[in-house]
Amino acid sequence: MSNREIAIDLINNLPEYKLTYIIAFLKGVAFDNFINDNIYSISSADDLAAIKAARAEYQNGETISHEDINWD
Repeated sequence: MSNREIAIDLINNLPEYKLTYIIAFLKGVAFDNFINDNIYSISSADDLAAIKAARAEYQNGETISHEDINWD
């Protein structure tokens, strides 16, 4: 059984009220794939450099969470 078949089987066995959550999740995954697949065609060189720098900062633990910012 393929992964797609397993996913469809699982979805088909869920109660209707839980499908809202699955649909929201799948839309998020699809949007993330769209961004990852298209980021190089819709971004300028400066955008790509900023994205690369931001990812490096995040990986190095150099970012600050929203909870840690004093917004006052």
